[in-house]
Amino acid sequence: MEIIYEDNHIIAVNKTCGEIVQGDKTGDKPLPDLLKAWLKEKYAKPGNVFVGVTHRLDRPVSGVVLFAKTTKSLARLNEMFRLGEVKKTYWAIVKNSPPATEGELVNWLVRNEKQNKSYACDTEKPDSKKAVLHYKLIARSENYCLLEIDLKTGRHHQIRAQLAKAGCPIKGDLKYGFDRSNKDGGISLHARKAEFIHPVSKQLVAITAVVPADTLWKALSEHVGVK
Repeated sequence: MEIIYEDNHIIAVNKTCGEIVQGDKTGDKPLPDLLKAWLKEKYAKPGNVFVGVTHRLDRPVSGVVLFAKTTKSLARLNEMFRLGEVKKTYWAIVKNSPPATEGELVNWLVRNEKQNKSYACDTEKPDSKKAVLHYKLIARSENYCLLEIDLKTGRHHQIRAQLAKAGCPIKGDLKYGFDRSNKDGGISLHARKAEFIHPVSKQLVAITAVVPADTLWKALSEHVGVK
């Protein structure tokens, strides 16, 4: 685990594409369990350690994940996420250029539970949910584009479905139309930054996660001028 922020109320991890936020049928240990063990050892805690899940990232996605260390901060962070008060910025590597260098995508998402997939539609459908994101082309290599995504709504597989609908499936994302998988089994979608007002101190907090240790990520990040 890569811990990228910690105080008395919150702890944040730069999740790799293989780590999971919640337990699943694989039986792999989820991040909250790993964090509890880490905190218990670090602070030599004799009793139970509390770690609360405030939001989720899909298994193949990397980047910032926030966890609560107290029930008080968990309740407040959950409400902040519900109200859209946590600004989440993502980076995505795509092969095809977007419709414009900067723009907004507005779709209606229909979720298929059996397929664990969402479909982006141009018009409202029964049981659909409105999905809005803003994108900006921030770097380009010979074969790929790096997009910065400002997520306006938080829907199931929203970025993956909307970019695929726009003709820009994310690198490695076979489920949403990319032609081949990444070597690590992940997809090239990274939760780059989380910004919010701290639920207790009321100070602005901005947490940034470095991109995966991958030559393409590194090359495109250097075009932006950051690591």
